[in-house]
Amino acid sequence: MILKYAGQLESLYREKNRRCYVDPDPLAVLYRYPDPEDREIAGFIAACLAYGNVRQILKSVETVLEKMGGNPREYLTRSEDSDFLLDFSEFVHRFATGVHLSALLSGIKQIIADHGSLKSCFQTSCSGTDATYLPALAEFAATVRSGAGTGPGHLVPKVEKGSACKRLNLFLRWMIRNDEVDPGGWHGLCPSKLIIPLDVHMHRICMELGLTQRKQPNMKTALEITEAFSRIVPADPVRYDFVLTRRGIRKDADFYSFC
Repeated sequence: MILKYAGQLESLYREKNRRCYVDPDPLAVLYRYPDPEDREIAGFIAACLAYGNVRQILKSVETVLEKMGGNPREYLTRSEDSDFLLDFSEFVHRFATGVHLSALLSGIKQIIADHGSLKSCFQTSCSGTDATYLPALAEFAATVRSGAGTGPGHLVPKVEKGSACKRLNLFLRWMIRNDEVDPGGWHGLCPSKLIIPLDVHMHRICMELGLTQRKQPNMKTALEITEAFSRIVPADPVRYDFVLTRRGIRKDADFYSFC
């Protein structure tokens, strides 16, 4: 089924995979950070907060990054856990409070202390024999949570529970892929092992395309859809994620009409 859309998907990618179409995606904040060690922190925070109304997402992300200043890594390394609680005592993003956010920052800070960077931590869990980054992602998320004191709540999901983990996979896409839209920075990791960042909108699109018949947008469905896309581009199965999801984000254009 997917192969009949291969040419149209590639044409869509060449035409629409451009930074001018990013707004209002929280991905845009990553472009501010030329240093990958700052970018990975800003990106992880943005991805963890990427649920709900997009305007509220952007507001919450900006609130956090503004408080952290121009160098998120420096902010984390010079701050104590008590500073996070003080700085974000009034923070609220839907179900997340300043306590959840402070725990997330504590988890990131602990990883930096133990591994030097988020990338180094993630790489310690990677195996050349794994077909996808799912096992590494599960261990990475558990490591963040283990260093997060009171716990970041739903900001960092428990991968083993089987949800699609859309926000974590979105973060990996941003940091591992490198093209006009995804800024990359985690060099040496393989786009071929990425998993589609599946939410209800992408799930609906993929059902329209006939890539899955599974009714629940969970991890099993995400893996099935990823495998379908890999039949077109084995080295880059999430290549079309950005352009396909614009329909749910941007209201000023009909991005595609072949499904």
